[in-house]
Amino acid sequence: MSFTEWDWSPPRSPPLGDHEVPLLSRHLQGRRIALVVCGGIAALKAPELARDLRRRGARVTAFCSQEALRYVGLEALEWACEQPVIRDLSWRAEHLSDSEPFDAWLVAPATYNTIGKLAAGVADTVVTAALASALGRLVQGRTQILVAPTMHGSLHTPLLERNGRLLQQLGVRFITPRDAYGKHNLSAAELLVAAVCRAVSTSALVGRRLLVTGGPTPVPLDGVRAIVNRFRGRLGAAISEELLLRGAEVRFVLGDGGWRPPSWLPYTLAATYDDYRRLCLEAVAGGLEAGIFSAAVADYRPRHPVAGKIASGLGHLTLELEPTEKVIDAVRAADPALVMVSFKVMQGASTEELIATARRRLGPSQLVVANRAEDVQGEEQTAWLVDAEGAQRVQGKGAIAAALADRLEGMLGQPNDLKT
Repeated sequence: MSFTEWDWSPPRSPPLGDHEVPLLSRHLQGRRIALVVCGGIAALKAPELARDLRRRGARVTAFCSQEALRYVGLEALEWACEQPVIRDLSWRAEHLSDSEPFDAWLVAPATYNTIGKLAAGVADTVVTAALASALGRLVQGRTQILVAPTMHGSLHTPLLERNGRLLQQLGVRFITPRDAYGKHNLSAAELLVAAVCRAVSTSALVGRRLLVTGGPTPVPLDGVRAIVNRFRGRLGAAISEELLLRGAEVRFVLGDGGWRPPSWLPYTLAATYDDYRRLCLEAVAGGLEAGIFSAAVADYRPRHPVAGKIASGLGHLTLELEPTEKVIDAVRAADPALVMVSFKVMQGASTEELIATARRRLGPSQLVVANRAEDVQGEEQTAWLVDAEGAQRVQGKGAIAAALADRLEGMLGQPNDLKT
């Protein structure tokens, strides 16, 4: 295989305008986001960060210090935002954003200097003046401010901590920096965008404590082998992402099938069925409002697993299996009031049979997500959301996750209008 023998084929991908971005979701649809770029080397990532915000539907305006322009091209940032960069104080008073206020301000990268000036009330540049005004709006409940610190480790001083805690008391949110090479580095763009989505969400799921499970639950045969199924947890990850972006407090328990979610998506790995059962019951004991059980839980386990390693080269091997405990039943017993979403997978069944089977599971579960194993291929998946009102057909993991989140909003309460 050679990487340097292009056959001169023209692009086959669908066309997209030069300034357009593929829309991943609408979590920031209609939202105005101010991207404040300070003078650190991480400023070079600002154009891609602006486009990542737009991929969630945001309209982005950049405020840029003169120092930042040493690291990021002005035209590149304007191209990414599709509008001029605010880099000077002018008679238009863009820093006050009176005519078109911003839903959130994301300071990324945020330098030691800018954090200190914001805490001290200094407003001597377009960036610090804009943030001073934003802070006033924040304390009035009219916007959100998120700060993504980046700096050398030697700048992490008691003064930085004092200034940061003072700003936190006023409602400023600090996004945990990525720790590498003795420095505070800019977090992944996906994490920064997720933090913005959560900050501006008015979903009924904001602050709700939810459990999501996904993937297989291996049962050991011996010290090195296990029985596992083909499901890997991608739908569970999509559901966790959707709920997180809507502002929920999500605990994602992922059975170990080898696949791992994006690095920014938090999860707890369940290496075995026993780990899975323990983690689910621990989550319930810690207090939950809903559980979404998409994991493909093992139905059987070896009656006598081998402590060491079964020898290779045997003429034959007989395994005696016994049923596993239904973890979802144990969860229901631990918290009879828990809102529960369960999943049913069948193979070779008709749509009518699948939906009828799912309906029989209603009662213990308020919602059942049903699909056929043959309809699950990578990101492609067809499922039916079945409740007491009927069955809804949904195509694609992202769409399934969004539809499920919509149902949970209805189950758990009315939209939260505290953030505007």
